[in-house]
Amino acid sequence: MISGEQTGSPAERILVVDDEPDIVALVAYHLARAGYGVSTASSGPEALAKATAELPSLVVLDLMLPGMSGFDVLERLRADPVTANIAVLTLTARREEPDRVRGLTLGADDYLTKPFSPQELTLRVGAILRRVRAPENVRPDVLRIGPVQINRAAHEVRIDDAVVDLTPTEYKLLLTLAERKGRVLARTLLLETVWEAAPDIQTRTVDMHVQRLRAKLGAAGEMIETVRGFGYRINVGAQKGA
Repeated sequence: MISGEQTGSPAERILVVDDEPDIVALVAYHLARAGYGVSTASSGPEALAKATAELPSLVVLDLMLPGMSGFDVLERLRADPVTANIAVLTLTARREEPDRVRGLTLGADDYLTKPFSPQELTLRVGAILRRVRAPENVRPDVLRIGPVQINRAAHEVRIDDAVVDLTPTEYKLLLTLAERKGRVLARTLLLETVWEAAPDIQTRTVDMHVQRLRAKLGAAGEMIETVRGFGYRINVGAQKGA
């Protein structure tokens, strides 16, 4: 529930990207009311320029933009090392699963379908930012799972001394699984722990992020086992040659 108090920090800037002025004004108003600094863009090229210049904490990104689709914007954000780790919440008027899946596959942290509740959007923005903030009391130790080294202090993952480029959500997903090595974690539990998501969020979100995480880990990704009908677990013995 959103009350009158501020939940965000002006130091956390949100870039709102949509070509519909009414939606931009509505979203910007509620985010500013929650305490965030807000900037706006109405096209893909403008969004990329502002994201690079301002490095916002999060981008609220409409997928249907003039000139350049939100999918293209998201892909370019993730491809540029300068903007690769900016959190992204996508908005789409399309309710078909392929559109949502495509956005998650390209690296979106979460999505909302239009029409949406400004209150829910603000809550989701807060949940995403809580996930990606680096806690000040993170233990400075390295967790080793097979060939994977997870540095909690640096929020860094390495395989054979090579850094693996993960989004904040992918990092937290891997860390959650690794800290519970051998235990089967239900998709609903992962949603609550990694995404801090409400129960009505589709578990397909977890599946798509696991698929991307496995791909980035290469051969080590085989350690992430699917337990059909339930969820996932880390099983070091599942890696070939282990």
